[in-house]
Amino acid sequence: MKTSRPVRRAFLVLHVAASASWLGLTLGLLALGITASTTGAAVTVEASVRAMKLFADWLLIPVGFLTFLSGLVLSLGTQWGLARHRWVYTKFWLTLATLTATVFALRPGVNEAVDAVAAGGTLPDAGEVLFGPIVSLTAYVFMTVISVLKPWGLTRRGRRLRAAAQGRAKRPVTASRPADYSGRSIVPVAGE
Repeated sequence: MKTSRPVRRAFLVLHVAASASWLGLTLGLLALGITASTTGAAVTVEASVRAMKLFADWLLIPVGFLTFLSGLVLSLGTQWGLARHRWVYTKFWLTLATLTATVFALRPGVNEAVDAVAAGGTLPDAGEVLFGPIVSLTAYVFMTVISVLKPWGLTRRGRRLRAAAQGRAKRPVTASRPADYSGRSIVPVAGE
């Protein structure tokens, strides 16, 4: 399924904006986590973990889903394809893994920290508020790098599809083989 140029551009802008937002939110979570784990003031610890909870509950999951869905639409609606290029395939699975980790690991860790601090205790474990943002930030920076550099080439499926497309473009259409004619131009056209 190919998308028109305006639709593709709109989804690209949406994807880049959502991805940058997700990365920025993670940086904010990391700054708040560092503040909560290094300060000695109970009020600052509580304010930091409550702000982390706000980010985790209201912003991270919607922005993560928007990033995931816009990337999926872009991969399925452009020449990159979901399983044609290794970098796209890697980004898809990393995005899905980080989104899942956000829902099932980062949020519960932040919620436990908030509950402990709100009950008048200290931050139970600095790792609960630092580990998730550090892992997420590492994954997002890596995904940004491979989005720019586009390393590793085609997947096996991508090589097969490219070879089939090149074979169709090279095969002449003759009167003796009208069944082979697909209705497309025999002159190679971008996107066919």
